[in-house]
Amino acid sequence: MALELNINGVDYRLEVNPRLRLIDVLRDHLGLTGTKEGCGEGECGACTIIMDDVAINSCLILAYQARGKRILTVESLAQDGELDRLQKAFIDNGAVQCGYCTPGMLMSCKALLMRNSNPSEEEIRIAIEGNLCRCTGYTKIVRAVKDVVKK
Repeated sequence: MALELNINGVDYRLEVNPRLRLIDVLRDHLGLTGTKEGCGEGECGACTIIMDDVAINSCLILAYQARGKRILTVESLAQDGELDRLQKAFIDNGAVQCGYCTPGMLMSCKALLMRNSNPSEEEIRIAIEGNLCRCTGYTKIVRAVKDVVKK
């Protein structure tokens, strides 16, 4: 089936199997491998992207369901060779350890900041509750988001 998608501000037209998940199109057809697949069941958040300003698990949505939506992946954050403020804050606060959860965590936090420029700690924790992280204990991630809010 023909599929037209807008990803990171770029329009794509692809021929894909209608049963393909969005994560498969991102990674296998477009080479956007920043989005990770951890569980394939929407439990870990590694595959989190932003669709129409909402963080979603790309492993749970069929690609054709994303037609007409504005999709952002972790690749959209850095611009002109410069890391996004959120990415810098993650690095500065040690919120990046093994790195596997980082793309999904960044996208969940970015979606929060898109709709709330001054979230409370509780709101930050609620925004990332669908993202599993085995290394940081979440404290450094929360601190990174707080740092972005302060600046």
